[in-house]
Amino acid sequence: MSTVTCADNSGPVEFRIINKLGKGHAHGRLAAAGLGDIVIASVIKGTPAYLKKPVRVVIIRQRAPIRRPNGMRVRFEDNAGIMVGDDNLPIGTEVKGAMAREVVERYAKIAGIASRIV
Repeated sequence: MSTVTCADNSGPVEFRIINKLGKGHAHGRLAAAGLGDIVIASVIKGTPAYLKKPVRVVIIRQRAPIRRPNGMRVRFEDNAGIMVGDDNLPIGTEVKGAMAREVVERYAKIAGIASRIV
């Protein structure tokens, strides 16, 4: 039930994570989501068209430090995500703020709307 800010211009302002798509949890536990994961979220603040409806969101920033293969650790100020469709293409046309390089390597189409890649 984490809250994630919306970093694109698709309409919502804030999401609440409901579930994670794919594997990644032990029996009886909720799945943990990180950078580049697709989650199902509910819009809790934003335009009435999306309000209280489940949407697919890709996590592009997270507060917890991420360890990269070269040993460097990266962390962001907030938890943020962008809305994607069923085909994993972004719904918005631009991203506010930075985006992690791990997301760009995984989803090439999302890199096209990124303003900064860290």
